[in-house]
Amino acid sequence: MKFRMARRTGAFLLLAGMTTAYSIPAMAGGFSRGEANTDILFDDARFSTESSLVYVSPNRSYSKLLGQSVHDGDYSQSFTIPNIAFAARLTDNLSCAFTYTKPFGGAGTYSQAAQNAEGVTAAANGNPLPNPTSHMELSSDEYGGTCDVHVAAGPGRLHFIGGMFIESFSYREDTLIGSVRLRDNGEFGYRAGLAYDIPEYAFRVQLLYRSEVKHEGNGTFTASDVGTSLGIPNTLPAFGKGTLPQSIKLAAQTGVAPGWLVYGSAAWTEWSVLPNFNYTVTDLGTARKVFNYKNGYTLQLGVGHDFTDKISGSTDITWDQGVGTGADITTDTWTLGAGLQYKANVGTFGLGAAISYLTAGKQRVSQGATFDADAKGDWAVAAAVSYKLKF
Repeated sequence: MKFRMARRTGAFLLLAGMTTAYSIPAMAGGFSRGEANTDILFDDARFSTESSLVYVSPNRSYSKLLGQSVHDGDYSQSFTIPNIAFAARLTDNLSCAFTYTKPFGGAGTYSQAAQNAEGVTAAANGNPLPNPTSHMELSSDEYGGTCDVHVAAGPGRLHFIGGMFIESFSYREDTLIGSVRLRDNGEFGYRAGLAYDIPEYAFRVQLLYRSEVKHEGNGTFTASDVGTSLGIPNTLPAFGKGTLPQSIKLAAQTGVAPGWLVYGSAAWTEWSVLPNFNYTVTDLGTARKVFNYKNGYTLQLGVGHDFTDKISGSTDITWDQGVGTGADITTDTWTLGAGLQYKANVGTFGLGAAISYLTAGKQRVSQGATFDADAKGDWAVAAAVSYKLKF
């Protein structure tokens, strides 16, 4: 094997994550988006910094509303995922990294036809004041610190990984009678794991756990013109709470031939901790957003190759199990990703792209949805850029 590839393991893993793990998580896997880049801990440089930006266009639309065919345009919104990491090798056996990303998020803007479907359904169920949603959005930010202690073990090294992070959460919903804005500025969580690697052979296997985080957000409800015409005050206090899930990921890679690397991963995320999200507007009432998600699984398999001493590439395929059970349309996703990296005189530049197929699905009022709807299979695309520097 051309073992200089062992020193470029992080490049292959970056491309794999950049083009698939970040591709369409908002459409398959609950509200999952970015993962903190803790792989930077395995760099042997004294200092390493890495940043990437991923753009995703999910392109999910309804094909039927209340059983009637529609051509309604996408309700899913495009989004970007930043990922920043800085690592320092403090001693021969200790490294620490500081990371930032957006681990969870999701946004949808609903057409007048979809709002009408929600209003008709609410009225049919005896609601005297239907209040359809025109826009819903949630997002989170994670700032983390993670350290790695490794010791010699056989031909390689045994790694003990652990750290803390603080995760913020914000929620926005616009409805017929008004808008609610909620925010939790930060709750603590932790990650812990084990890894074993043999750098000479670009071999590594890693098991990493990320804890759940319970959020309680406070904010304000602002009445719309319709709301004020009904006698609702211009502003009212609001609050809500919910839990974002824990996860476990097993990842492995190894060199298999001169200049060739294979890698793969399997992840489990406990989305069942979020059956619904409730928020209360003081003196107005409580809204209940039903998800009824099941736990999700993600599998990935890929291969990387050194084309030259300066150019490397990777391609991979990812299956993400849809966690929806009928309260919304969150279906299986198949993603094909590819990436290239160029090692310049100062730093390494990366480009990645992916295409995903979102399988067909449906939501039903009987399963917790606010209106019946269907979606055919849809396509999504993603693109990413990255830069890494060691010194």
